Amino acid sequence: MKNRTIVTDFPRISELGSDLLQISWCQRVRTLSLPFMFCLAFWVFACYGLWLFAFLALVAMSFITYGSTSHDLVHHNLGLKRITNELFLSVIEAISLRSGHAYQVVHLNHHAQYPEEDDIEAEASRMSLLRAILEGFIFQIRIYLWALRNPRGRLRWIVAEGVVVICFILAAVIAIPFTLIPIIYVGLMIAGSWIIPLITSYIPHDPQAEDAAHQTRLFRGTLFRLIAFDHLYHLEHHLYPNVPHQNWPRLAQRLDPWFEQIGLKSIRFWF
Repeated sequence: MKNRTIVTDFPRISELGSDLLQISWCQRVRTLSLPFMFCLAFWVFACYGLWLFAFLALVAMSFITYGSTSHDLVHHNLGLKRITNELFLSVIEAISLRSGHAYQVVHLNHHAQYPEEDDIEAEASRMSLLRAILEGFIFQIRIYLWALRNPRGRLRWIVAEGVVVICFILAAVIAIPFTLIPIIYVGLMIAGSWIIPLITSYIPHDPQAEDAAHQTRLFRGTLFRLIAFDHLYHLEHHLYPNVPHQNWPRLAQRLDPWFEQIGLKSIRFWF
């Protein structure tokens, strides 16, 4: 391992295919619609007392917002006009009880600074497993406060989104004598954010490695694809952040020969 070649040259996106940067109109509409559909599904199922389905709707909503839709909006990967992109990011993360522009500031800093210690998003990668799990309880508050101190021109968005989230929570508390559905929604959405440091930082990153090809782990295998709902391409995203999530599997397939060439071993579980 000590003799491993340090990788500094990566295939250009033009060599891999500029089609990787494109998505269809249908893909764009589906990506933007899913968070609202799952949010609506929760309220419908909850009103009918179908709590298992309501819970699963919010699990899906938490997953696709932070990992897919909001993530693409953070990187401006959906081909939207800037103001349209910012509005969708703000609204979709607000109904997820998070600040979209705090997420954007912190995540873009992660891409610019990782694996340096001033990358707050990847701090969990330098923690123990237990500490990374516990980090989830304070992670959203920490990144919001960090973004307030480092707004990168997005301060008004961040402040407004924080106010909206607080208002949502207060409204849910006020509604408790009449219905528990809003406070359950709030509780489940907040709980859904607790695993973010574990899933997005601790598991995929290795900040002690020598270069960008090894500082993020490579995952392959059908089982991992099923568990991650085809979102296991963290290394590929680090190398090519402008590729929309819909194209990650194709990007991975085109990169596999290069990974093999540099001797990069993937992590597999069973198959």
